[in-house]
Amino acid sequence: MLKRYLIVIVLTVLLLGGLFGFKFYQIHQATSHMPPPPPATVAATAVQQEQWQASLSAIGSLTAVASIDVSSEVAGIVKAIHFDSGQTVKQGQLLLELDAATELAELQGLLAEQQLARLQFDRSSKMIEKKFISAADYDLHRAQLDQAAAAVNSKRAILDKKQIRAPFSGELGMRQVDLGRFLDKGAAIVSLQQLNPIYIDFTLPERHVGKLAKGQSIDVSVQAYPGRTFTGRIQAINPSLEANSRSLKLRASLENPDKSLHPGMFAQVQIGSGQPVPVLTLPDTAITYNPYGNSVYLIVSTPQGLSVQSRQIQTGQSRNGRVEIVSGLSAGDRVVSAGQVKLRNGMPIVIDDKPAPGERETAR
Repeated sequence: MLKRYLIVIVLTVLLLGGLFGFKFYQIHQATSHMPPPPPATVAATAVQQEQWQASLSAIGSLTAVASIDVSSEVAGIVKAIHFDSGQTVKQGQLLLELDAATELAELQGLLAEQQLARLQFDRSSKMIEKKFISAADYDLHRAQLDQAAAAVNSKRAILDKKQIRAPFSGELGMRQVDLGRFLDKGAAIVSLQQLNPIYIDFTLPERHVGKLAKGQSIDVSVQAYPGRTFTGRIQAINPSLEANSRSLKLRASLENPDKSLHPGMFAQVQIGSGQPVPVLTLPDTAITYNPYGNSVYLIVSTPQGLSVQSRQIQTGQSRNGRVEIVSGLSAGDRVVSAGQVKLRNGMPIVIDDKPAPGERETAR
């Protein structure tokens, strides 16, 4: 019985093997007569040598020249609001009034007391000349007049504090109080920031200390305005290095007349240093960026035509859409600048006559 089972199994395996072999032979015959896939069409560009101004790069953060939360030194009920959220205000402009009815009434009483003290002092001044009163009484009346004047001035100072004014010119934020609300002492009313000029704070490694000086020009770019450059000058250099990072903190001032720049923005800082230096560059569209390293597809000539080979490169600075090539390529090397997604090593290609989309404006 066992022998019969073995014979059936062997015959089944031979039958299935023959069927699979025949099917594989048919597929192989069909594919061997198929034409090879057409070469991929790509855009190409060449590594160029350019003269770039030597510069230092840093990442900075914008900060307002002056920034506060406007608040009141005294408590009270909000009587009137004289500003809108986001408004531009001038220094000394009235922003808010607190109810001051009680203080005004008290001031009237103090003014009456001051008037009485003045009359008494005037009488004493006439009588002391005729020696009708003692010098002690005269000094007492003069002290009472001074006390009354001081009380009036003190009450007027409190009344002034009931009117909250802008301490400097700038841009208001969102209003944080409403009419009729009781405002505690020190409670925030609205934020106020001076945006023109505006500061940018950044750091550089200690090895660059000798290349920096106050008044040095800088170029700043932000993601909100691609292609736009803001210029400024270094205003302050911290006299000591950061203990942990051994880096130097700097602050520069930028003109911001149209209020385009806002505190809290991150910015790329370029600081010119020295004479122009030769660098190799490629358009950023030609570079494939990966966590394990950047690469390009190098175009090579073979007896069968053009093909591509993946090449690891080291990149440097980026300016106006072009990237510095530190190593991995030579001047004149041709690489793929568009169409990299469909490529693999050794794949044949055909170069399109048109440049890559990112270079077409330059080619016109």
